Amino acid sequence: MQSSLMSMLPLILMFVVLYFVMIRPQMKKQKEHKAMIEAVAKGDEVVTAGGVLGKVSKLGDSYLGLEVANGVEIQVQRSAVVQVLPKGSIK
Repeated sequence: MQSSLMSMLPLILMFVVLYFVMIRPQMKKQKEHKAMIEAVAKGDEVVTAGGVLGKVSKLGDSYLGLEVANGVEIQVQRSAVVQVLPKGSIK
């Protein structure tokens, strides 16, 4: 009985280490990204996954309107936003 338990111990330890080293930090990062996307407001300056910088001009459920230049507006998915910049970053 003890030998079978001792043979399973390394497998269990590897799973515990994997959880704390890889799975838990990834879940935390996902949670922070979701909170950041939900907090985006009109007038915020953001960067998309493609590297496009713009100011949020319209908000929708799953899409944002970004003004990338004077009179030029594009639509992107909310999930494409990777960073919210401080006000005044885009000139």
